[in-house]
Amino acid sequence: MDSYDVVVVGGGHNALVAATYLAKAGRSVLVVEKLGQVGGAAVSASPFPGVPARLSRFSYLVSLLPDRIVADLGLRLELRSRAASSYTAAGTGGLLVERVPGPDTVGSFRALTGSDEAWDRWRAWYASLDELAAAVAPTMLEPLVSRARFRELAGPVWPQVFEQPLGTTLEELFTDDVVRGVVATDGLIGTHTSLRSPDLLANRCFLYHVIGNGTGEWRVPVGGMGAVTAELFRVATEAGVDFVTGAEVTRVSADGTTGEVTFDGRFVRSRSVLAGVAPAVLDSLRGKEVVPRGEGCQLKINMLLTKLPRLKSGVDPTLAFAGTFHLDESYSQLERAYAESAAGAVPSVLPGEMYCHSLTDPTILDPSLEGYQALTLFGLHLPAALFEGRNDQLRDTLVTRYLTALNTHLVDPIETCLATDTNGNPCIEARTPLDLEAELTMPRGNIFHGDLSWPFAETDAEIGTWGVETDTPNLFLCAAGARRGGGVSGIPGHNAAMAVLNHLHP
Repeated sequence: MDSYDVVVVGGGHNALVAATYLAKAGRSVLVVEKLGQVGGAAVSASPFPGVPARLSRFSYLVSLLPDRIVADLGLRLELRSRAASSYTAAGTGGLLVERVPGPDTVGSFRALTGSDEAWDRWRAWYASLDELAAAVAPTMLEPLVSRARFRELAGPVWPQVFEQPLGTTLEELFTDDVVRGVVATDGLIGTHTSLRSPDLLANRCFLYHVIGNGTGEWRVPVGGMGAVTAELFRVATEAGVDFVTGAEVTRVSADGTTGEVTFDGRFVRSRSVLAGVAPAVLDSLRGKEVVPRGEGCQLKINMLLTKLPRLKSGVDPTLAFAGTFHLDESYSQLERAYAESAAGAVPSVLPGEMYCHSLTDPTILDPSLEGYQALTLFGLHLPAALFEGRNDQLRDTLVTRYLTALNTHLVDPIETCLATDTNGNPCIEARTPLDLEAELTMPRGNIFHGDLSWPFAETDAEIGTWGVETDTPNLFLCAAGARRGGGVSGIPGHNAAMAVLNHLHP
């Protein structure tokens, strides 16, 4: 029987972060991964036969990864800023928000709303969110602070972000339906909820989308997500982490002093066990009752184009698609889509957003694909339940509907821009929540492994903990289902490593 200081179940990016920190601290570490490679959802792939393009297949942008983790682990990563923040297809010209807002952004707001008031309110709102991000981001890599302390750090935006529904805040701040929707989408990526819901799920999602690394900026990883995973694997290997891939863990046990992990008919004993899997998966591996923790609600579509389509608005497509291209995501459209999907119906209007990785980082495409572009579409309010019993059929139907909706804004129909593979098939693929569940063991396709939690202690007992603890002292969460999890961040991995080190040497 083998024995390690720590066994990590699952080899996603958070697991790699945790394993590397622990190995650098002198601990013997084993990572056991079900798939044939590590990385989980943070991987690149060449999905189209004969076409040398490596796409970020699941996760696709980086915001929450702290510079401190990059420096601590010695990661050689390049994260590039996008030329634009967002473009929303609306009216005759749409709404353009530059990464560094200038006259074009101001003029875009004026043309859409008829005055400068919306822009003035937008600028003030995001300035206050910048202050929030700078104040609270450092706490993400520290033991949990109390709600009261977090409120002190958050400052004057506390009521608007933490106490009332995000929808209420947006209705107070903005009068334009499109402007409200552009802000609101950050509260809905991967979260199936109403913007007006008193449970504040949208607020929690919004918070994580705007505080990343103290700036909230979403940046493009050069080389795609596969480059992020490759760097994490490199530093983990150099630190001495052992790996077993293609091995499915079937049992996890821990008693507070020792742990055992069973896979491939063998078991490994350790002093601590880290779960780089969803809490529901860990429950199953422990033989406990599996508690539902929310379901995924997104459709991801990857496309390879021979060229970017021209827009009817006349906006340069290299600018419109460089940032987040909002499609049918006004405030009222988002709320309607939620209400319809929550009632069990496919939304009559499908909200979604796109961006073109290769405009910022052409390295994911082989030089032979000069002029080609990789386009990603992320559809909202499509919960896993809608796909039950008709996953393949509904997936295909939704792809067609999204392309049709996009075409209403294009001079060149998107179908005429799609590249083809060596078999003559269009270069387009889609993944539903049920696909993510099957391929990544992600329960109900929930990319956050459950409903997001506030990044502070909600009880006195949690104050000073790392937000990764379970009901057993030597068993820790280290993936998206931990407090302060969700997104490509490495934060749960770092915090789990700190909790282990504290457990071994209190």
